[in-house]
Amino acid sequence: MIPPLCFITDADAPLPVPEQAERAARGGAGWIQLRHKTLDDRSFAALARTVAARIAPFGARLIVNDRIEVARAVGAHGLHIGQSDGDPRAARARIGPEAVLGLSVEAEDQLAAIPPDCIDYLGVGPVRKTASKADHAPPLGLGGLARIVRAAGLPCLAIGGLSASDTAALKAAGCAGLAVVSAISRAADPKAAARILLTEWSHA
Repeated sequence: MIPPLCFITDADAPLPVPEQAERAARGGAGWIQLRHKTLDDRSFAALARTVAARIAPFGARLIVNDRIEVARAVGAHGLHIGQSDGDPRAARARIGPEAVLGLSVEAEDQLAAIPPDCIDYLGVGPVRKTASKADHAPPLGLGGLARIVRAAGLPCLAIGGLSASDTAALKAAGCAGLAVVSAISRAADPKAAARILLTEWSHA
């Protein structure tokens, strides 16, 4: 089942990554996606184990961004890959049938290349311009998001410049939930920020 809120860690935020993850989990984020582009695999795996231990008491699950072998080594709940991270079928073969596999989609024409019975959910965006990923694709806007969600045939998490005020529009577009970075990592109270996002989602 896809949770309505996924928090993606922010290596550049003032708060250390394990603390970000724990506070988001305390606030109700169901998935914590660990993303860190500069660590070597050994250091990333150590961080992943720390994060997994910090979030487990609150029922949150660890999703590893990009690094297939680290996801396998630490027994992560799932793996999230981008369009440039290789063949999704190869990723599925490496992580096995039980792990969750997510794929980023930035444009509607990318849907046709998704292998059947391979991907569990899509991360669709960016909906808006976002500072948390400098090399992001052109923003989709809510209209572009809705078109992809309608055509996808898979659960979709919206991502990119989102806040609690967007939840009604995202639900109306057919999203299963949303994934955020700075809305939690840069909040004065990350736990409260996560709770507000979930409250707004449930009321939307």
